[in-house]
Amino acid sequence: MNYFEQAWRWYGPNDPVSLSDIAQAGATGIVTALHQLPSGETWTKEAILERKELIKWGSTKVRKQKTGLRWAVVESVPVHEQIKTGGPQRDQYIQNYKESIKNIGACGIHVICYNFMPVLDWTRTDLAYQQPDGSEALLFDAIAFAAFELFILKRPGAEAQYAQKEIAEAQNYYDGLDDAGRKLLQHNIIAGLPGAMESFTLDAFQQVLNTYQHIDAGQLKANLKYFLQEIIPVAEAAGVRMAIHPDDPPRPLLGLPRILSNAQDVADLYDMVDSSFNGLTFCTGSFGVNPDNQLVAMIKQFGDRIHFAHLRSTQTRNDNKLSFYEANHLEGDVDMYAVVKALWEEQHKRRQEGRKDHHIPMRPDHGHRMLDDLHKQTNPGYSAIGRLRGLAELRGLETGIGRNLSN
Repeated sequence: MNYFEQAWRWYGPNDPVSLSDIAQAGATGIVTALHQLPSGETWTKEAILERKELIKWGSTKVRKQKTGLRWAVVESVPVHEQIKTGGPQRDQYIQNYKESIKNIGACGIHVICYNFMPVLDWTRTDLAYQQPDGSEALLFDAIAFAAFELFILKRPGAEAQYAQKEIAEAQNYYDGLDDAGRKLLQHNIIAGLPGAMESFTLDAFQQVLNTYQHIDAGQLKANLKYFLQEIIPVAEAAGVRMAIHPDDPPRPLLGLPRILSNAQDVADLYDMVDSSFNGLTFCTGSFGVNPDNQLVAMIKQFGDRIHFAHLRSTQTRNDNKLSFYEANHLEGDVDMYAVVKALWEEQHKRRQEGRKDHHIPMRPDHGHRMLDDLHKQTNPGYSAIGRLRGLAELRGLETGIGRNLSN
């Protein structure tokens, strides 16, 4: 069978989900990074190989039995803010990035997932949104976010981004929160997420936002192009496929531009550097939140440079179409059957063409917190059992599709 490489995100030795847990879940590929290193610092071969050995053996000191796991994808080598803003130290940080790519390739890892989102990675307002079955999901509530921006952060000029009705709703939401609720909302948005390199106070957060005052989407795209023109030749030489992650959510937030939210943005990305090593992480949740994105058509159009897939589904809220929560993997607004079928067909085409990279690594993304994990300390979106359910569902879906298409 022409299966995807079934992978699992792991946050390193401090992750509550162990390598043994992951092996028992049925994954074979590990998606991880050197989270202990500050953004912008060069990854050394020694540090990469140490982590690679840990993944292979479960220990770098005692080799008893192989885990059956391999480091399949780096997610991610963070892009320093100086690169995104085109700051005075940009070239030095790009040079560090080049060295990291060379070292990663030399250590036998051939896919790097990264993003070019200003300041924040994925953004949610509630990390424990209760579902009817008692499990907990990640939620982005547009009104809650407006309440944070307008009345907690008090970002200058934020009022111009909202209609009067939205401002009134945000005021009501804010007034309904007690002090603990306001602090929790702030924490959920800016205090850092698993693997994040920065965690902010309100003042520090506003100062970082200020560095983007004169950077619109056009300038941010120009900065991305500059970055890609520098690193892609190095990636080609190292045999490392770069796979940018789309914006999450795929719309401007906090006055910050977004430049990878739809099909036109992906076309622009590919045009910046016409190389198969300048590719995409196809995240069905990030693209799926934008109702204008036709996911299957995007896979068919851009599939030859999809180097990694995040498979998850989201569900928009009836009360506000800009709000969404993480649905179960085979539910929500994403037609996961059609998406997996299109990716399977792309993978089969690659195999027919003799491409060495015909196996697309995929991972179940953002599972619900459920069952035993409700009573444990877990990373938001990355508890064990919810992703175990997601991987099982996706594996079954792929098996059915593959056998049907192979007959």
